[in-house]
Amino acid sequence: MGNFTIRAIAAPLALAAIAATATPVAAQDANSEARLKKVEAEIRALQRKVFPGADGKFFEPQITQAQPTTAPNTSAPTTTAVTDILARLDALESRIAGLTAQTEVNTNAINLINQRLDTFSGAAPAATTTTSSEAVGSNLSAMTGGASAPKPAAQSAQPAAKPSGPTAERLAAVQAITKPKTDDAGDDEYSYGFRLWDAKFYPEAEQQLSMFVEKYPKHSRISYGRNLLGRAYLDDGKPKEAAAWFLKNYQSDKQGARAPDSLLYLAEAMIALKDTKRACIALAEFSDTYPAVATGRLSGQYQANLKKVKCN
Repeated sequence: MGNFTIRAIAAPLALAAIAATATPVAAQDANSEARLKKVEAEIRALQRKVFPGADGKFFEPQITQAQPTTAPNTSAPTTTAVTDILARLDALESRIAGLTAQTEVNTNAINLINQRLDTFSGAAPAATTTTSSEAVGSNLSAMTGGASAPKPAAQSAQPAAKPSGPTAERLAAVQAITKPKTDDAGDDEYSYGFRLWDAKFYPEAEQQLSMFVEKYPKHSRISYGRNLLGRAYLDDGKPKEAAAWFLKNYQSDKQGARAPDSLLYLAEAMIALKDTKRACIALAEFSDTYPAVATGRLSGQYQANLKKVKCN
C-alpha cells in the first residue's frame, strides 16, 4: 500500500476524531448557556418581587423553562464566549447581593412598623383604683359600699394646701404647726400629716398624707400613712372615702403595722354608712385574721363596734 493510499485513509479518520472531540464541548457550552439564561430569568422574577411597580402591585414572576437549544456544530468555546459568561455571572452576583441588601432593609422596616403598632395596640389602660365592689380576702367582698376610690396621684401629690376661704385665724394656726426636718424625708412628711390630723385640720391632713403615700409607697411608715389618711377622712365626715383607704391598706399588706386597725376602722366606716351587713363581714374578718389583736391591743375598740351592730 503506497503513501498516497495511507494518507487517503488517515485524513477522514482524523477529521472524525476532531469532530467527536468538538461535539461534546459544543454541547456542554450550549447547556451552560441555557442554565445561565434560566438563572437570569429567575433573578429578574425575584427582582420584580423585591422592587414592585409604580402602582404598588407586585409583578407576577415570569419564569419559563428554558429549552435546550440544538448544539451548534462549532469548535471549542473561544476566549470571547468564556469572558462573556464570566461577566454575566459577575452581574448576577452583584444583582443578588443588591436584592439581599434590599430584602434586609425591607425586613427591618417591617419589623420597626410592627413594633410601633404593638406599642400603640399594647398600651396599658389607665390604672384603676379600689372600688366598692372589690373583695377583701376570701370572705370580704364589696366592702366600701360605693365609696369613692383613693385620689389619683395628679391630685394627691401636692403639698398641704389651705382650705378654700380660710380665715386668718386658721391660717395662723396651720402655720404654727411645724414640719420636722430630719435625715428621713419620708418620715418627716408622715409626721407632719399626723400633726395636722392631731390638730384636727383634716382637709390639710388629707392632702399632706395623700402626698406622702404617693411619694413614698415603699416607706416603713406606709401602713401608718394609709391608715391615718383613712382616719382623717372618717373624722372629716367622709366615710366613703375613708372606707376606700382602709380597704386599700388592708389589701396591700395584711401583715402591715396598721392593717388590723384599718380593717377595724373599715367596720366603723360601714357602720357610719348604715351598712350593717358589710360592717359585720369586716368585724368577722378582723377576728379571724387577727385573733391576738382582737383580744389584745384593739380589744376595746373591737368590742365597742360589736355593740353597735347586730351580727348573725
